[in-house]
Amino acid sequence: MMAVLFDFSGTLFRIESTESWLRAVLDEAEIALPEAELSQAAKALHVAGALPGGAPPAQLPDSLAEMWPIRDRSAELHRAAYTGLSRQVPLPEPALHDALYDRHMTPAAWAPYPDAAEVLYGLCERGIGIGVVSNIGWDLRPIFREHNLDRFVDTYVLSYEHGIQKPDPRLFAVACEALKVEPKDVLMIGDDRRADGGAAALGCRVHMVDHLPASERPDALRAVLDLVD
Repeated sequence: MMAVLFDFSGTLFRIESTESWLRAVLDEAEIALPEAELSQAAKALHVAGALPGGAPPAQLPDSLAEMWPIRDRSAELHRAAYTGLSRQVPLPEPALHDALYDRHMTPAAWAPYPDAAEVLYGLCERGIGIGVVSNIGWDLRPIFREHNLDRFVDTYVLSYEHGIQKPDPRLFAVACEALKVEPKDVLMIGDDRRADGGAAALGCRVHMVDHLPASERPDALRAVLDLVD
């Protein structure tokens, strides 16, 4: 392997819990809710699928049915889709729905998986190129910088910047071209068999990890080092 491509959410990084997400926004707005109400609202947001990078919607509203499959093609679609889900849940102030969306784009909302730095460092030591290919509606580069992982990444290919989203092979092709490698020499690591598996159509090798809380997935990325050796 000459290069490894990584998905972002659920692969290298994990989003905070829905309760932590809501609590941080309420604290910032200086709004106090009884614990029972906060917990109930957090559970409702979880079921609604309102947290990007979190659980998918239990039931997609008809009003979002056309937008949802293409939400990662632009920043505007992404925000509209997720705030649309959030607004299904009553909150003390309407502005909190946009505040929740803004919160999820901050470094504080994300944590790298425990073995992410070790594996990225190991790939760099081996001279292997590293790319991040993500279906996303915002710039994740500050997340990598804040967690001191940007030093390992050679290229970022983000769906909203190209108007293309995985599993479209063209998005993976952009990454291969940026790294100056042939797809047959590339390994794609992801957590979504449909989206990340699209790299196989280009000729890349694909390896899956489970989208789990960081505490439940301490070392799944370490297999990558064995796969490239």
